[in-house]
Amino acid sequence: MLNNRGGWEEQPPNPADLPPNVPPWMQEQGRPLTPYGHPSPYEKAVVRVPTNLTPTDLSSWNFTPLQYLQGTVTPNGLHFERLHAGVPDIHPSQHRLLIEGMVKRPLVLSMDDLMRYPSVSRFHFLECSGNTLTEWRKPIGKNVQYTHGLLSCAEWTGVPLAAILDEAGVDPKATWALAEGADAAAMDRSIPVQKLWEDAILAYAQNGEMLRPSQGYPLRLLLPGYEGNMNIKWLRRLKFGSAPFETYEETAYYTELMKNGKARQFNFIMEAKSVITYPSAEMKLGQHGYHQISGLAWSGNGRVSRVDVSTDAGRTWRQAALQGPVQSRCLTRFRLDWEWSGAPAILQSRYVDETGYVQPTISQLVAARGDNSVYHMNGIQSWKVAANGEVTNVHA
Repeated sequence: MLNNRGGWEEQPPNPADLPPNVPPWMQEQGRPLTPYGHPSPYEKAVVRVPTNLTPTDLSSWNFTPLQYLQGTVTPNGLHFERLHAGVPDIHPSQHRLLIEGMVKRPLVLSMDDLMRYPSVSRFHFLECSGNTLTEWRKPIGKNVQYTHGLLSCAEWTGVPLAAILDEAGVDPKATWALAEGADAAAMDRSIPVQKLWEDAILAYAQNGEMLRPSQGYPLRLLLPGYEGNMNIKWLRRLKFGSAPFETYEETAYYTELMKNGKARQFNFIMEAKSVITYPSAEMKLGQHGYHQISGLAWSGNGRVSRVDVSTDAGRTWRQAALQGPVQSRCLTRFRLDWEWSGAPAILQSRYVDETGYVQPTISQLVAARGDNSVYHMNGIQSWKVAANGEVTNVHA
């Protein structure tokens, strides 16, 4: 177990290397310049880890190491991956975006065409709709990377899709669009046209550099606050129509089976959710006294209004401090000072977003929807701190 918030292996210090002595790394030249930066070798534990729930890694996912991240922005190399047929190798000069269907002027746009439009840069989270899916019935995830790691946040740069829609002349009667990717699965989803006008981005860059291949290089659709699979990667087509296209992905998958046996379809928005990342499962508090509880909060409906933290399984709550900037449909970090007496404790966080929606408990979700669901699990997460400082995943 680790008790630090970095990814390095704990080891006792060498007294000979401590101040005022001169350590050996001050007595020799360091490494030279490199073409592209890499993390310290001592942070080798800070990596994505794959799921064990799928038979192949071509249609699978891996998890962002939330327990080791600082602030709210996820480095590109640690952004979670969700694949349906592997990562295609697409030269940007060969890629095209087709705009068709109920439009006055069908368009075929190259990457050079798209990058000539005025661009915007905005910070938004992305969350897979299956994030936390293992926690419906009992606590399974061994740490926060496994329970909540299908979540990342980045600065996305690209073209506001509204500019393209205006040029194409979308028919006012077109209320839905089919977005299709250029991977071998031809991943596609029906999307309300209103969302495309509102804040959708044709994103080609992430955190200052061009998209990584597993994030949709050279072009992806970015729909702030919507479930991750709708943010179509390797975007090649937008077809406009007057009704949902009822694709395989939105009929066989990405629906929610309710307790009455009916499936709920088109569950777009990722509701308010939060999780404590420190201390969290697989960590160990080394000593009694002061600790700063820290975590992340997010909502597909807008900004955070308040995050409350409990250290006694929800019997009492204290309001946490929010680290700015607090942005819409973006991760927000919260912090709370805590004096740990050494007694067992159960830590929880509860998010209230700007619409007044309050993050529910897991039992409230199960009461409303049953336990047949896989997607959109936003229940309150509990971490148990034992008297010896060890932290584990529990339901409370």
